[in-house]
Amino acid sequence: MSALLLGDLAPDFEVDTTSGPLRFHEAIDGHWAVLFSHPKDFTPVCTTELGMTAKLKDEFDKRGVKVFGVSVDPIADHHAWIGDIKETQGVALNFPLIADPARTVASLYGMIHPNASDTFTVRSLFIIGPDKKVKLKIEYPASTGRNFDEVLRVIDSLQLTAKHQVATPANWTSGEDVIIVPSLNDEAAKAKFPDGWKTLKPYLRMVAQPK
Repeated sequence: MSALLLGDLAPDFEVDTTSGPLRFHEAIDGHWAVLFSHPKDFTPVCTTELGMTAKLKDEFDKRGVKVFGVSVDPIADHHAWIGDIKETQGVALNFPLIADPARTVASLYGMIHPNASDTFTVRSLFIIGPDKKVKLKIEYPASTGRNFDEVLRVIDSLQLTAKHQVATPANWTSGEDVIIVPSLNDEAAKAKFPDGWKTLKPYLRMVAQPK
């Protein structure tokens, strides 16, 4: 299967999870979603990532984002691993962890990179919009834990762009000025941003972040 690209429809699947069976498209219907893979159960970096994601549940909830983890190990291993996560990270798992022993999800989403490992997934992360299309993907090697501040930051950027016809500059964080997209001419921008903006170049117009 060819690589899953930005703008592609996120593949649907039916799986067993630590929260029970689910069909992916049905579970995310109308919501933003994060789907992220873990190379293997009972591994140190994954344990910290799942704990951090559980700790950030309120942050994902207030953005209307549903989170799903996936690992190639079977469901019995997942349930055993949950105890380790709670013991070492101080938080219980509070989102579905998908069992993918047949590598179905891993194959659909291109999570296995043969030159890295032909058995385990790399750390793939997909952000999927309410239209069920892939909006962003990030891939790390198995040895490097993800930066979840960055995951939340890009969700904020994607949601802002989807709603307000703005883009976000380098190193932007929520609350800072944003860029009016070039496709919006000055006349249309006046209607959308009546308080005005700062023009650095005709193609670079900075404006306060819309509320």
